[in-house]
Amino acid sequence: MMQPERIRELIETGLTDARVEVNGDGRHFQALIVTPDFEGKPLIKRHRMVYDLLQEHIDGDVLHAISMRTLTPEQWANS
Repeated sequence: MMQPERIRELIETGLTDARVEVNGDGRHFQALIVTPDFEGKPLIKRHRMVYDLLQEHIDGDVLHAISMRTLTPEQWANS
């Protein structure tokens, strides 16, 4: 079982200047991720970037599901 804090650390470590908020119950999580790394990238590419950071935990079935809201800093400022 994973803790939201650990998921946040993994994502923040892999992305530039990331603002990350993660909530969940140990197997299912929701994340808000804001980073300039998402500039110019479509939604599917943004999600793939995050999944790549978490893949080891997904493959090991420690992390069962994560839903994401992925934004650039500009999108976050305008939301």
